[in-house]
Amino acid sequence: MVILKVGGQTLKSIGQNGCLTNIQSAFDHGVGFDVRTGYGLSESTAVGTRGFNAKETRNYTSVGLLAPNMQAKVVDNVTGLCSPPGKTGELWLRGPGIMKEYLNNVEASCSTIDKHGWLHTGDIVYFDHQGYLYIVDRLKDVIKYKGFQIAPADLEDILVSHPDIDDAAVIGRLDEEAGEIPMAFVVKKPKAKISQYDVINFVAKQVAPYRRVQKVEFINAIQKSAAGKILRRELKHTFSSRL
Repeated sequence: MVILKVGGQTLKSIGQNGCLTNIQSAFDHGVGFDVRTGYGLSESTAVGTRGFNAKETRNYTSVGLLAPNMQAKVVDNVTGLCSPPGKTGELWLRGPGIMKEYLNNVEASCSTIDKHGWLHTGDIVYFDHQGYLYIVDRLKDVIKYKGFQIAPADLEDILVSHPDIDDAAVIGRLDEEAGEIPMAFVVKKPKAKISQYDVINFVAKQVAPYRRVQKVEFINAIQKSAAGKILRRELKHTFSSRL
């Protein structure tokens, strides 16, 4: 979350998916806003991490440090073991702000909060060595390719760095041999003449072989929610309906 303040008055609160990509440089140059990042969900009563605006603790690329009285661990969703700093996994939270249960839904409650009180957030994250938390993707969106796991957001960041690409989204396309393969939906910038091969080659030069985009489709716009989240399910449905 980003809180914009002028003269002590909050102007706007933006969900993390709607943040400006160049927010750090913009606010470091003194535009008069007080910016703080944070992370939370309904199941944790919006408590998780919080950022600080003191110069020595600012880190706009992170969603902040763990909130007081909150415990967290990053769990490898394949091995079930805790991941060390710098390694990704699913974020588990525990603390006084965690909900008791979903109303009238025992099955969902048991699958979300385990017997030890840990809330399984479904978010793929990692902590750095200073304790700052970074959101990578949603667990349900992770692409499973031949036993490897690929975060779509990582590939999307690479794609939108191309000068001829205006926007992009990546999904897992079903594949008999690999399970899933990364497929990119790309929005070209006006008058751009980039080809599917150009896109695939651009990504391939920057990632490990198993993370390469293997299929590209050009579209006019990426389907997103009002909060700016990519609607991957709708993209998958659109693609599968054409087959």
